[in-house]
Amino acid sequence: MTKLLLSLHVLAAIVAIGPVTVAASMFPAMTRRADHAALPLLHRICRVYALLGVAVPVFGLATASSLGVLGDTWLLVSIALTAVAAALLGLAILPAQRRIVAGTPYRPARLGMLTGVFNLLWAAVVVLMIVRPGSTTGA
Repeated sequence: MTKLLLSLHVLAAIVAIGPVTVAASMFPAMTRRADHAALPLLHRICRVYALLGVAVPVFGLATASSLGVLGDTWLLVSIALTAVAAALLGLAILPAQRRIVAGTPYRPARLGMLTGVFNLLWAAVVVLMIVRPGSTTGA
């Protein structure tokens, strides 16, 4: 069962989080280039895949429970970073994109910075998932 949960967790991360990070990263560049035709599509990709991304922590927590690592520091840090990334996406990035799509002025540089931080948070989570500091599995 653990292998199935881990597989679903990794697949959900690739299928859901990958498109959000790419589309969110493209959005500020398209805004600066005045390529506004692509903006609604990129915003929609971010919104839809952000909702699908809820499956990542769900399967992750189920996997962690199955492995008995729910109290491990690396996992708790990963959970915190995931929560920060989700909050950043939901409370700052998506609303900024929505304003830009609606034609309200917003600084693309600020959105680019927020998106960069969002992507760095996910990169840190991936590293923690692979390295797992303090793990006794030898991985």
